[in-house]
Amino acid sequence: MSGNAYPLLQQLNTPYSLTKEQIDFYQENRFIKLKHVFDQPTISYFNEVITRLVEQMNKQTTPLESRSTYGKAFLQLFNLWREDNLVKELVFSKRLAKIASDLMQTSGARLYHDQALFKEGGGGITPWHADQYYWPLDTDKTITAWIPLQETPLELGPLEFSAGSHRIVEARNLEISDESEQQIEQKLRVTDFKHIIEAFDIGEISFHSGWVFHRAGANSTTQMRKVMTIIYMDRDMRLKSPENQNQINDWNTWCPGAVIGEVINSPLNPILFEY
Repeated sequence: MSGNAYPLLQQLNTPYSLTKEQIDFYQENRFIKLKHVFDQPTISYFNEVITRLVEQMNKQTTPLESRSTYGKAFLQLFNLWREDNLVKELVFSKRLAKIASDLMQTSGARLYHDQALFKEGGGGITPWHADQYYWPLDTDKTITAWIPLQETPLELGPLEFSAGSHRIVEARNLEISDESEQQIEQKLRVTDFKHIIEAFDIGEISFHSGWVFHRAGANSTTQMRKVMTIIYMDRDMRLKSPENQNQINDWNTWCPGAVIGEVINSPLNPILFEY
């Protein structure tokens, strides 16, 4: 990292203190949006770095109109931290990992994996879903940091949440699809869980648990909606016996060599923060 970027590195590792009220809000709703996690220069810097890397890694050549609903939702690139040392600085940020650990109420946070989610201009919705359907993880001590790399008004398709919907056990067996959008929408319509649709300011980051239902609207602009995400799990997370093919794929891809019933401690899953 260059000398000009050194203050950004300092910010990545400066603790961000949460209040008891914020932790209680997360525990009740299993999502929270936090303002001023990073300043504008930091976001702008990583916007440039991550955009450049996504452009290098992206292999998508199918026209937007010819893709599936999932394919129209975003360009999705994984484990950027292994491709670029600057991105690794962000993914390994102790500031973010401490927030994750404090919200999960664990003694530490371990990396599951990262992914860039770039919703193209004219890109479609991201259907309702719960992330943990894909994960062979033994508990619900999981959390995703959703980091917009620009101000994100409603027109760009920011993340939406069904507050407290982690309590719903139905529809947990649905992958992201037209079916998940329809079935989960119908289920949520008859519940009291509040649907949160809000813009994101520069430096505002959301955190959500693996079982809370969420979606994103379409990008009705010509601008790319750029988001970086980091998925964390409890430092002591154990691998469970996979329940679907997606969990088998995740085991082999993100936790190679992990053993069912044992703590996930592969080289791809380092501890990023612990007390």
